[in-house]
Amino acid sequence: MSWPTDSELNSIKEAVAQMSGRDKGEVRVVVAPYRICPLGAHIDHQGGTVSAMTINKGILLGFVPSGDTQVQLRSAQFEGEVCFRVDEIQHPIGIANKNGASTPSPSKEKSIWGTYARGAVYALQTSKKNLKQGIVGYLSGSNGLDSSGLSSSAAVGVAYLLALENANELTVSPTENIEYDRLIENGYLGLRNGILDQSAILLSSYGCLTYMDCKTMDHDLVQAPELDKPFRILLAFSGLRQALTTNPGYNLRVSECQEAAKVLLTASGNSEREPTLCNVEHAVYEAHKHELKPVLAKRAEHYFSENMRAWASGNLEEFGKLISASGLSSIENYECGAEPLIQLYKILLKAPGVYGARFSGAGFRGCCLAFVDAEKAEAAASYVKDEYEKTQPEFVKNLNGGKPVLICEAGDAARVLL
Repeated sequence: MSWPTDSELNSIKEAVAQMSGRDKGEVRVVVAPYRICPLGAHIDHQGGTVSAMTINKGILLGFVPSGDTQVQLRSAQFEGEVCFRVDEIQHPIGIANKNGASTPSPSKEKSIWGTYARGAVYALQTSKKNLKQGIVGYLSGSNGLDSSGLSSSAAVGVAYLLALENANELTVSPTENIEYDRLIENGYLGLRNGILDQSAILLSSYGCLTYMDCKTMDHDLVQAPELDKPFRILLAFSGLRQALTTNPGYNLRVSECQEAAKVLLTASGNSEREPTLCNVEHAVYEAHKHELKPVLAKRAEHYFSENMRAWASGNLEEFGKLISASGLSSIENYECGAEPLIQLYKILLKAPGVYGARFSGAGFRGCCLAFVDAEKAEAAASYVKDEYEKTQPEFVKNLNGGKPVLICEAGDAARVLL
């Protein structure tokens, strides 16, 4: 595995040793990779089927058990220090506690990157896990990849969960941690996203695609599609870095999907079912889709077509065509994607050696992904860089010196290195 490198691990351990006064050999490191979602875009919150895999980039959290209830955290990317205790009762952001005070919102808290640490404690407290000691930790993400649509937030949440569980000698399964990270995102932060991100991060295996039924939580690992030539994963960055929680588009689309499900279930005499599209049979959708308002019809069409794409099989070229079709449906039916992301998507489709491309994440910020012939990856990256700089020179400046296009390989699941 090319990540993390020995140099990266050594740097993290030295930082924690300096913070804690402990020996470097005592430092443990959580490796929480970022994920990509080739197929199954925007349907996890509706109980659909998704495919995902991790990449060889992500979050490293070095830590030692604090020996008391104190949590002390620093970050390589962000200023400030986060300090609190694991025996403090954590409340969802904006919800008043018994004393009338409320948990500070991310926009008001000085060290907002530490919000996920409090969220991890909230999730474990809510799940009746007994936390007796905190951690002294140092967090570092792969340079330039935060806010890029690779689920860095889910990786951070998973990293804090694994560190706190390890420090408290808690035995927790990956499936349980999928639910705990959902509690961070949905319960603590108020997002309405599904379980795709944390599932990929916790369940992936090197060289495999993780297929997840988000209704039943069943998952399968399937060997990634292969040709005679190996593939690489291309990440093309837009320079847009708006936070998901401040953009109403995502939560609005979730509500529209639920409204579409409600109309279809009512029309078929199944109004007692939970209004999610996974509870609508495909035949019911075909019979009653004409009753949907235009916007709701588009959301439903994306769900049902994407669910079918997610289970399709074939070689890498066929797989790539499905990825591109997913990207097009995300634009036309789900109606997500800021203009720079749409432009990137179209540029990637013309790049040499690219099998398929789509947004990574919700499409309101971050990057696009593509599967590309390994021998043509450098040429494709150069083409995308040149074309996007012509199209969006101002957004390219927002990359702060980071590479506009990154060539990655497949990764492995989140884990603790002792």
